[in-house]
Amino acid sequence: MNRLLIILLLYLLPIALTAQSFICVENAQFKKDNKTYRYLGTHFWYGMNLGASDETGDRERLLKELDQLSDLGIKNLRIMAATEGPNTAPCRIVPAVQTEPKQYSKPLLEGLDFLLDEMRKRDMHAVVCLNNMWPWSGGFAQYVNWVTKEEIPYPPPSENGSWLKFTTYSDRFFQLPEAQDLANEFIRMIINRKNSINDIAYKDDPTIMSWQLANEPRSLFHKKKYLAWVASTAQLIKSLDSNHLVSTGSEGNAFFPMSSKFKEEHAFQDIDYCTAHIWIENWKWYNPQKGKRNFKNAMKKAVNYLNQHIADAKTLNKPIVLEEFGIARDNGSYSDQTPTTRRDAYFEKLFDIIYNSKEQHVMGANFWAWGGMGRPTAPKAVWKAGDEFIGDPPFEFQGWYSVYDTDQSTLEMLQKWAAIAAE
Repeated sequence: MNRLLIILLLYLLPIALTAQSFICVENAQFKKDNKTYRYLGTHFWYGMNLGASDETGDRERLLKELDQLSDLGIKNLRIMAATEGPNTAPCRIVPAVQTEPKQYSKPLLEGLDFLLDEMRKRDMHAVVCLNNMWPWSGGFAQYVNWVTKEEIPYPPPSENGSWLKFTTYSDRFFQLPEAQDLANEFIRMIINRKNSINDIAYKDDPTIMSWQLANEPRSLFHKKKYLAWVASTAQLIKSLDSNHLVSTGSEGNAFFPMSSKFKEEHAFQDIDYCTAHIWIENWKWYNPQKGKRNFKNAMKKAVNYLNQHIADAKTLNKPIVLEEFGIARDNGSYSDQTPTTRRDAYFEKLFDIIYNSKEQHVMGANFWAWGGMGRPTAPKAVWKAGDEFIGDPPFEFQGWYSVYDTDQSTLEMLQKWAAIAAE
C-alpha cells in the first residue's frame, strides 16, 4: 500500500506543480491567485549562464543571488533565454545558447532549467526575453548575419563603431523572412522545452510570467514590417502556449517622440501588457558630471515620459510596467566604492509614481540591473570571456549601472518599495 501511495504521489507531483495559478490580466491588472499582482523586480539576464551545468556556470553564486533577491522582496526577474552567435564574436554574452542556427548548448539550456526551478522554489516569476535589438546577446544582427553572411558593424566601444550603422544593420531583420524563420525556430524549441530538473514543460510552468518578443525592438525605417513582425510573433507564441502572457520588450517612444509607435505595437490582441524603458543618461537628458540642476531637469523629463506612457496604456486598457531604468553612480563613477546618492533619489521618485499611482493599471517596475556579488576586473573595464557577469552587458563599460550586494542604501530602499508593491 505504501509503495502504491508513493507511485501515485510521484505521478501527481507534476500535475500539482502545474496546477498553480498563472499570472494573467483582468481589467487591465495583473492577477495571481485571484489577487492583484504588483511587483518590484530587476534584471538578471545572466542567470542562465550562472546556472550552466558545465564549468562555465556558477550555481553556488546563483543560489546566493536568488536568496538575497528573494529576501529583499525582489521576486520578478527579467532574464535572457536567447543568446546567439559564435563564442568568438565580440561584444556579447559567451558562451551562447545558439552558437549556429538550430545548434543549441545543452549545458546552457540546463542552466535555464536550473534557474527556473530555483525561482519556482522561491515563488519568483520570470519575464523571458527571446531576442534582442542590441549586440550583447547576438539578437537580430546575428540572425541577419546568418542569413546574409555580411559582417556585423558593431557599435561603440568597438573601434570605429557607429550606432547608426549597427541599428540600420539590425533593422534588416524585419525585411528578411529567412532571419525571422530562424528566430521562430528558437521560439518553438524553447516554449516546447521540458525542464530537465522538474519535468515541467516551459509552457506549463507558472514560474514564467511572460514571454517577451525581444529586448527593445524597434525599426527606424520599416515601421509596417516591424509591426507585422510584432503581430505575427505574438500570434505564434500564443498558438504554442495559451497559458502565459506575451509582452513586447519595447522602450516606448524614446526615438519616435512624434509617433504612435508605443500605442500601435501594444494594440495587438496577443500583446497582453505594455512596457516602457527610461534611460536619462543614454538619451543625453542627464550628465552625471554636472550639477543638481541638470539632474533635476533630467528627472522632470523622466517623469513626463513615464506619465505619457501610463496615459497611453490606459487608453489601450492594458497594464504597464516600467521595465528598464538605471542611472550611474555619483559623478559617473564606475567604482563600487562610490556613493549612489543620485541613483537612490532617482529610483525613489520613479517608485513613488508607480506604487502610489492612482492609475490602477500601473503594475510594476524592473530596475537595471542586479550586479549582486559580481565585480568587474577594474572599474570601466571591457568585459571578456571568463570575467564575472554583472548587471552591465558585455558591450558596455563594466560598473556603469550595476546594483551590488554592498550598496546598502540602495538595498534598503529597494526592500522598502518591494514591500509596498506587495501590499
